Amino acid sequence: MMAQYGDYLLRTAYLLLKDRQSAEEAVQDAFVAAYRHIDQLNDAAKLKSWLTAITVNRCRMRMRTWSWRHLIPFDVLSRSVSEGSEEEPEEIVLRKIAGKRLSDAIHKLDYPYREAIALYYFNEWSVQEIADHLHMNPNTVKARLARGRQRLRRIYEEEGKGDE
Repeated sequence: MMAQYGDYLLRTAYLLLKDRQSAEEAVQDAFVAAYRHIDQLNDAAKLKSWLTAITVNRCRMRMRTWSWRHLIPFDVLSRSVSEGSEEEPEEIVLRKIAGKRLSDAIHKLDYPYREAIALYYFNEWSVQEIADHLHMNPNTVKARLARGRQRLRRIYEEEGKGDE
């Protein structure tokens, strides 16, 4: 399970917590909890979703107990390209810069928007899945996604003005 879902869960936790060490701890806690409560998993086909839900809950617990505003982000989103890739060096650099910029912009969002954006775009959960997991109305999820996208757009516009 750890080899199959570890990177996926770490990326999710990092997007939510903005700190690699805290994300690693949350994922470890999630795997321990999953091991202890594996008997509660009724459908093996939903293992990935179940692990993601546990990880998101661990992240929420950490967000309630710590202030994360002063941590330096670590770019876990941009993965190194494997050897023998057909991708040009310029494309690799541009992709890494775009990934870092997106990661930094997402980290500037308030937690509820960051959570909705991460689950929807990076984990590819549907609005209904997010609503079910977070115990809220699907319209609330849609509103958080819309507001999160608006705030990301504003962040990009503000950064663009500083680049000129």
